[in-house]
Amino acid sequence: MRLKVVPEDFLVEEQVRFPPGSGPYALYRVRKREVTTLEVQAQLARMLHLPLSVVSFPALKDRDAVAVQYATVRGPGPERLSGPGFTAERVGRVARPLAPSDLIGNRFEVTVRDLAPEEAARLGRRLAEVAAEGLPNYFDQQRFGSQTVSGEFPGRRILRRDAEGALRAYLAEPMVGDPADVRAFKQEAAARWGQWRTLLEMAPRPSNLRSVLTFLCDHPTDFRRALNLVTPRILSLYLTAYQSLLWNRIAAGYLQARLGPPYGFVEVAGDALPLFPALSDRLPPDVAIPLPHHRAVSSDPLLAAVVEDVLRAEGLTLSDLKPRLLRRAYLPRGQRRLILRPADASASPPAPDERFPGRQKVTLTFTLPPGSYATLVVRSLVILPQGHE
Repeated sequence: MRLKVVPEDFLVEEQVRFPPGSGPYALYRVRKREVTTLEVQAQLARMLHLPLSVVSFPALKDRDAVAVQYATVRGPGPERLSGPGFTAERVGRVARPLAPSDLIGNRFEVTVRDLAPEEAARLGRRLAEVAAEGLPNYFDQQRFGSQTVSGEFPGRRILRRDAEGALRAYLAEPMVGDPADVRAFKQEAAARWGQWRTLLEMAPRPSNLRSVLTFLCDHPTDFRRALNLVTPRILSLYLTAYQSLLWNRIAAGYLQARLGPPYGFVEVAGDALPLFPALSDRLPPDVAIPLPHHRAVSSDPLLAAVVEDVLRAEGLTLSDLKPRLLRRAYLPRGQRRLILRPADASASPPAPDERFPGRQKVTLTFTLPPGSYATLVVRSLVILPQGHE
């Protein structure tokens, strides 16, 4: 099975509840290909000569996909904008910027390639089963772009109050989501750690790396203040990635404690996460687990015990889930539903795969709630319950 062989194999369109009425914000329908949402946001701000803060997207979408998203821009805004990898069409005006709470779902069309005939025939049946029975609503790999290639999470170091370690991850440890020029610089930084003036001369331009290194030239061991010079958005991504890892482990432990042995496992960020049959029949449909947070206290003793066990294995306690090293980045609060059920799911008949002669392809279509992962759904389809044909 192969996913995302070409960007058109993974199509996603946001379903948005638009703010009522008209107002001072131009509403755009944005189609992007092989660029990130943040890159499109930056391009729009430059083209319109506006601060980045007045260009709002309700959610981020992957680079390796074709995505249709909605954005708001304060001001009149031209009818059409385009740049490398995107086009934006003005479709109306709204009274306020779009927010994450405006996103009600995402519609996916995923082409799965390089399938044997029996795999292709089975894929549609498995999608119908998963839509009926549900899956654990794990965060998938896209959430963990800040994991280093060695498997470390800078968010973990922040919560352990290891300022130098967190800064080393930012400056000198390659991450899954790093562009090529940053990876090359990080190799040099790992070999020349502490040679701040040399590294400042080598750092990519422009970048926040240079601001941090400029400070270190004058304060070579003040790692905590240097860490706080990292862009808050990046620090928040570090924290939420690690929080998501903890949530996955808590959800996995809780499900195993309640339901017993799984029928299989799906790998995410180096963890083997369990899958269970008939979740919708065995748990309340709206059951949710809090995101790990220093103020998240559960009244469920089983869940509280699992949270304590997961944190203990990480060398943490609940009170440690407050990033005391940082001034402007925090762990978000909230709950995440435990069960994921794709809606309006369907599968095309198997067809010859033009990119892999002799093999077949199938296109799967379904809708997921915000924050859930189509790749998790598709990868789970090939993991069969015992006795499944």
